Amino acid sequence: MRPLLTASLLAITLGALSLGVGACSETAAPPPPATTAAQGERLTLRAQPVDDLKPVAASVVTRNMAEARARIGGTLTELRVREGDQVQKGQLIGKVSDQRLNLETTAFEAQAAAAAAEAARASAELSRVQVLYDKGFYAKARLEQAQAGARAAESMAAAARAQRAASAEMGSQGAILAPSSGRVVRADVPAGSVVAGGQSVATITSGEPLLRVELPEGQARALKVGDQAPVSAGDLPGLAAFGTVVQVYPSVTGGQVTADLRVEGLRADLIGQRVRVQVKVGEREALVVPDAYVETRFGLDFVRIVGPDGQAREVAVQATPAPTPGQIEILSGARAGDVLLASTQGAAR
Repeated sequence: MRPLLTASLLAITLGALSLGVGACSETAAPPPPATTAAQGERLTLRAQPVDDLKPVAASVVTRNMAEARARIGGTLTELRVREGDQVQKGQLIGKVSDQRLNLETTAFEAQAAAAAAEAARASAELSRVQVLYDKGFYAKARLEQAQAGARAAESMAAAARAQRAASAEMGSQGAILAPSSGRVVRADVPAGSVVAGGQSVATITSGEPLLRVELPEGQARALKVGDQAPVSAGDLPGLAAFGTVVQVYPSVTGGQVTADLRVEGLRADLIGQRVRVQVKVGEREALVVPDAYVETRFGLDFVRIVGPDGQAREVAVQATPAPTPGQIEILSGARAGDVLLASTQGAAR
């Protein structure tokens, strides 16, 4: 009796243990990945060459900077603009006065008046000699002498008037005019300062606003006109996400090559503002797909991979925007040869 009881207890214990292990194994097993019937547009992942981008800092500039310079030396008696003002080409923005030029103009006016009086006297003398010559009192030589004196006096009067006009024009060059239309970015010479001829009084933006970057000459070899360069959306909110290389300067300064990028809608409000951009420095192989094949939910990126059984399963991937607009680069989670199924919702990036 006792051996039969022991055997029954042992059998019951083993059965309970087997049920417990089975329950534990069912609880610990991971759920199978969600699969759906593969319906929709498909794409086979292939490694393809893409631009290798390098993040650099660009500065907001204008194609040129116009300098409003004093044409004569003297005292800056008036400056009508300050930083941030908008000016038009030819607008008067300041005046330079030189008292010496005023005195010279006064002296030349006096000389012109004296020359004019001498010309009038010579002309009157010629009239009298002409009358006496006609009546036979003077010889022809006397008439010719009077005519020569009148012409000389008139020439001296014309020279004095020209000299006076030149001096007056020199004085009028004290007006400082805006060389181009734009915004004043520097006007740091206060009124009352003594300025020299050719000294800059104000700096004005000229030309369209651009982003200017500098790259080491070794990395700038791959850069060419027409390349697309992604621009940080946080630095230029509301503008295009990509800039276009419009000029690569054909010179190297201090081992650096300079290039200009055009961004649609860029304004020259803050000259010198730093903006983060990514420029092309070469090429590399990458897995790139249209954004319709990647779906983003709760900050995670997913793709739908079609398996050998024809079923599509959703897989989390690590992705980033590709250098080409409208495409996404898959960094991990999928590999070359995988067949992707287009997302029903599209990318929500």
